[in-house]
Order: sequence, then structure tokens, then C-alpha cells
Amino acid sequence: MRPTTLISATELATLAAAGEALIVDCRFDLADPERGAREYAQAHIPGAVYADLNRDLSDLSKTGLGRHPLPDAERFAAVLRRLGWTPQTPVVAYDDANGTLAAARLWWMLKLVGQRDVAVLDGGLAAWRAAGLPLRAGLESRPPTEVAVHFDERRVVDTAELRELLQNPHFLLLDARAAARFRGESEPIDPVAGHVPGARNRPFSENLAADGRFKPAATLRAEFAALLAGRDPAEVVHMCGSGVTACHNLLAMEHAGLTGSRIYAPSWSGWLRAGGEAAT
Repeated sequence: MRPTTLISATELATLAAAGEALIVDCRFDLADPERGAREYAQAHIPGAVYADLNRDLSDLSKTGLGRHPLPDAERFAAVLRRLGWTPQTPVVAYDDANGTLAAARLWWMLKLVGQRDVAVLDGGLAAWRAAGLPLRAGLESRPPTEVAVHFDERRVVDTAELRELLQNPHFLLLDARAAARFRGESEPIDPVAGHVPGARNRPFSENLAADGRFKPAATLRAEFAALLAGRDPAEVVHMCGSGVTACHNLLAMEHAGLTGSRIYAPSWSGWLRAGGEAAT
């Protein structure tokens, strides 16, 4: 497997038929946290195992770090062992939200532990269905493995570092939330509306074409280059409400060949818990 950002439904079908990849269903619904697991059991891509955003890709026992705190490396390793992952195993993540909840999050977390062959299904489960490809009901598992991982913490930004970075005029903070939330006109989840002072808005939805797939790499490159305005991608940090959809913007930049940006993991919910101010 060569894709390291996005993979098409037909490419994934080939991998699935050959049993050459770990396929992870990451469906999740913020309003109904159990819906993803229920719908996985009803119908999923054959061979796929399930990872839950709250239980597997976050550590909700951590406080002050936003709504979806990043788990520590050992906790994530335990999830990977249960899923049957090894460093040599190519991984494909998918969800039913075009990668936003939470396929791109798993993709990013695997990048943090050094996985090269990991991709997100372009267009998500809808693209698989549209291609007329089969689905399977029930629960699936793979033989557990014995692995240990370490996060590359240089690629994760905390609140203290973000405050320092905001003093640098060359730094760019991109917020992936919808424009109305960024402007403070509505806030359906967090206690305070608005955005981090100095941030720019790049709604993750702008990464997608009308069919739900990512825009062509050249288009994404031009759009992000306009936001970067000559900055190196390494001077970019992504955020959102809780550190999940921010990964969609990072994935889009990587797919466009703009490599090296990072994630402010606590994001808006963590910024507020740390006493950060809000701009509108």
C-alpha cells in the first residue's frame, strides 16, 4: 500500500480483498456517542474493526485539556494491540463524515507514532456505498498484537506553547470550525463563543468537493498557499473545537504536499479551560 493521505474506494476494495491492511471504522456522532458502534455492527466494510473516538482515540479522564484529550502513548498502544496493529501493517481509516469524525484523527495519531502507510478513505463510507461495494454485519476482530509506541511530541502543541507562538508574526493558527462558530455567532457545544485572538478561519468543509471527496491536491495547495501567504507549512498550527476536525485540515495540507504543520490538541475547548481569552 502506497497512499499516505487518501485512498479511493476501489483501491481499498483491492486491499480488503487481499487482506493486506488493517481497516478501521471510526464512525462517531457527537450527539449520540453510541451510534457509530451500533451502525458498525449493522453494516461495515468487510474486515473492518471499530475504534471509538471517546474510548479509543481520546482519554476523557484527563481534565483541562479539552473535550477530546489526546491519550498517552501507552493507552493508545493498548488500543492498537487490541485492533491487531503492527508497524508493518498498512492502515485505512474511514467514517461517514468524509474523514472528519474521526478517521482523520486516527490517521494523525498513527502519524504521531511513526506509521507511514496510513490513509483515509476519500469520501468515506458513502463513497464505498456509491461504488456498489459490499458491506458486512456483525462484529469483527483481528488477532491481538504486542506493540509499544511513542508519540512524536514535537508535532503536538499545548496551550503554553501556543501562547508563545501567538507572539510570532510569522506564525499562523488555522481554526477548522464552521465560520459562524469562529465568528462567535453560534456555539452549540462549548461554553463560550468566538475564537483564539489572532487565529484565521479555514472551515474543514472547504476541503471537500460537492461529492464529499477531497478537492484535487492542486486545488487544495492553491487554497492553503493563499492562507499561508509565503509561510512555511511548519509555521502553521491547526485547531478546532476539540482537536478532531483540525486533523482534517492537516490531512488536506499533507495531501496537497504542504507538509509539516501541527495540531493544537486541546483546541477551543481546552483553550477556554485554560483561561484563554475569546475574540469575535
